[in-house]
Amino acid sequence: MKDMSQDAVIQTIDPTDGSPLQEYPLMETDAAIAGVEACHKAFETWRHETPAKRAEIIRAIGQALRDHEDELSELMTREMGKLRSQSRTELQLCAAICDYTADNGPDELKTEERPYEGGVKGHVAYRPIGVIYGIQPWNFPIYQVVRYSIANLMAGNGVLLKHAESVTGCGLRLEELYREAGLPADLFKVLVIDHDQSDKVLEHDAVRGVTLTGSPGAGKIIGKKAGAVLKKTVLELGSNDAYIVLEDADLEQAVKQCVIGRTFNNGQTCVAAKRFVVVDAVFDAFKEQFVAAMKDMEMVDPMESEQGLGPMAREDLRDELHSQVQESIENGASLLCGGEIPDRDGWWYPATVLGDVAPGQPAYDDELFGPAAALIRAKDEEDAMRIANDSRFGLGGAIFSKDLDRARHLAEMHFDTGMVFINGFSAASPNMPFGGVKNSGYGREHGGFGMKEFVNVKAITILNE
Repeated sequence: MKDMSQDAVIQTIDPTDGSPLQEYPLMETDAAIAGVEACHKAFETWRHETPAKRAEIIRAIGQALRDHEDELSELMTREMGKLRSQSRTELQLCAAICDYTADNGPDELKTEERPYEGGVKGHVAYRPIGVIYGIQPWNFPIYQVVRYSIANLMAGNGVLLKHAESVTGCGLRLEELYREAGLPADLFKVLVIDHDQSDKVLEHDAVRGVTLTGSPGAGKIIGKKAGAVLKKTVLELGSNDAYIVLEDADLEQAVKQCVIGRTFNNGQTCVAAKRFVVVDAVFDAFKEQFVAAMKDMEMVDPMESEQGLGPMAREDLRDELHSQVQESIENGASLLCGGEIPDRDGWWYPATVLGDVAPGQPAYDDELFGPAAALIRAKDEEDAMRIANDSRFGLGGAIFSKDLDRARHLAEMHFDTGMVFINGFSAASPNMPFGGVKNSGYGREHGGFGMKEFVNVKAITILNE
């Protein structure tokens, strides 16, 4: 088997100024395959561990994340540029996921009795299937890993991670912390590999499922490769979430939440506010307040400031966002604020608002993965919902209205997305399912649902006693 060159390395970069942080050698292919096989061997023991014991170790992982909050938050901010305060928030969410999983996992995975007529007895057991391979992005370097790994460890599976190159340090440090918290050796393994090596891992017989968070293009590639070898996938892909502002909305609160929803994590969140669909009756007032608030959003040192915008994570991502903004303007959008790359080191981009957004522009059709907002006028509630659903994506969205019953009805019956927030912005909660429809992918994480994505739902029927 061909090995990687000894001098092949991953170089992480500080996005605030473009300076190098750390080099990490790529694994040789034989070492990566050995890692897969070691994980499978560890799984063969872990699969028989009691759910209570698994929960105990998972709770300890959550405590380890709390104990190392300072260190991990600094590492995340150094590698991808999020505000240090938001790195801390991410770690607190990850610890809460561990607690929720430890508290609820044993009951979620408990064998169910399903009695038949005539004395026949049925049981449904949830049993682990093997090694689950996770391919994860850079925008939430700890959360993305915790989200799938903790659920699958609770289910009794082994877990592999190919993390985004730009946050390699975060992945490797998590592997150490999981082990230090009591997880058996090799049960969670980080593979520092390239795309060609990743294909070999995916195809390995010991790998029984694949989960990816990334772009729709990446999802199609991984879904096709996994399908070719009959392996289940969970795909959480892109989106251009619509935030609908209705006539009876609390406008001040709506503006505040929409600004947070567009600029949180420096605008690099899959389930973020991206298209702002505002009914005609309040459009002008919303536009004035929203643009003013976005103009006030300052670019700040992410290590020092509690509020504001840090840099985007990579130069290519910043340049792609700027290209989308410029193409939208060329196709009829108006620039209401921002939209210019600042003359400074690093991968900075200002809070940007585009008006006159319409089909045929990237701001309407595509995902703007950065602090750029698309402002769209709707005639009324019905038109606003039509615009919101006029998308090939379907991850999240929001409705702002004082009529909570009406907002909930619209969310439940008409919004074609996996998640809807009412009167606010949120990213994730341990007790609520996370995932989308259409080109935003399939499968669910969190809320107990993630624990059962990669299990054998086994039917056991006793016909005669």
